[in-house]
Amino acid sequence: MQTDKQARKVAIVGYNRIPFARHNSSYANASNQDMMTAALNGLIERYHLQGQLLGEVAGGAVIKHSREFNLMRECVLGTSLDPATPACDLQQACDTGIEATIYIANKIALGQIEVGISGGTDSTSNVPVVISEPLRKILLNARRAKSFGSKLSQFLKIRFKDLKPEAPGIDEPRTGLSMGGHTEITAQYYGITREEQDQFALQSHQKMAKAYENGFFADMLTPYLGLDRDNNMRKDTSMEKLAKLKPAFDKVKGTLTAGNSTPFTDGASCVLLASEAWARDRNLPVLAYVTHAEVAAIEYIKQKQNLLLAPVYASTRMLKKAELSLQDFDYYEIHEAFAAQVLATLKIWESAELMKPFGFDKALGSIDRSKLNVNGSSLAAAHPFAATGGRIIATMAKLLYQKGSGRGFISICAAGGQGATMIIEK
Repeated sequence: MQTDKQARKVAIVGYNRIPFARHNSSYANASNQDMMTAALNGLIERYHLQGQLLGEVAGGAVIKHSREFNLMRECVLGTSLDPATPACDLQQACDTGIEATIYIANKIALGQIEVGISGGTDSTSNVPVVISEPLRKILLNARRAKSFGSKLSQFLKIRFKDLKPEAPGIDEPRTGLSMGGHTEITAQYYGITREEQDQFALQSHQKMAKAYENGFFADMLTPYLGLDRDNNMRKDTSMEKLAKLKPAFDKVKGTLTAGNSTPFTDGASCVLLASEAWARDRNLPVLAYVTHAEVAAIEYIKQKQNLLLAPVYASTRMLKKAELSLQDFDYYEIHEAFAAQVLATLKIWESAELMKPFGFDKALGSIDRSKLNVNGSSLAAAHPFAATGGRIIATMAKLLYQKGSGRGFISICAAGGQGATMIIEK
């Protein structure tokens, strides 16, 4: 698509999410649609969007049932938005929320729409259960059969073992390893110790607990099904408690545990994006602007330590295009899928030698750790895959708005060896 228009500035003017819940807890019976609709309704109420026709709503879920093929549109129809508001589903594993934001931001920048919502939702509790492949084929053949006898002959082929359901998995199809399995390799490859990981996890819980106490999240959450805050956060955890946890993936020499890794989680989040004119006409303050974004992928099948390291590529490319250095930021938000993955990324950025295998001849350098995930992040809040991007973007936008000026750097890794980075400015 070509356009002669100059790209417009893209404003973040609102946000909302429901508290995140560990799987099989408060949201055990809530669907992706239930949670996303709740997050959207909270956003609509907060910013008085009832009855309004928006340009588009985009987002999705990583774990979906086939009947959720039009998930975001169904969620829109469950809200008080004008039902003529279009919606689309997209999915890029843990990058879904940030990719949806890029999608909506680009449409606003090109002048195609004035306002839109990006979002994401995931339930690891209410997951689809898949029938076995032999049973599926038999049922399809029976459906195609023309006579009762033909149908019956198919049903008679069913064996007791065929009735065993298959729970959906999140292991990488090309390696058979989970994210945790890959990250265990990453930790060993880059020499990230158990103590470093536990310390990083502890800080995430402590910072988020303090942020809740200070009221930072008060206008960012809509209570849902009895929760008014993330139920994974442990303000009373300690290095002693974390040290008692057993390795979760490599039982012999592993360093990743349930304490320094994110658990399976349920939740939903959304971000309201608009042109400056749309925000001004409605007397909504611009919290911050989305100015740059980059999506990247990495080979991880042969180099198994690479699964969650695609942000090394995305960050380097983005900073070059923005003509900025890694040190030119007031805040950094790096998704904490695992403490080891964050620490490995930081270690790579700091070392010219470690950047070489990625094809770069110099290091990005170190960052001021006091500016990193200042209100805690995924290790404390937990990680409903598609919803994490919206949570992180909202947190960064509010930090910059409170400061009154500045620049924020966001990095999110994802399954499939992918990753996305973004720059937000005020």
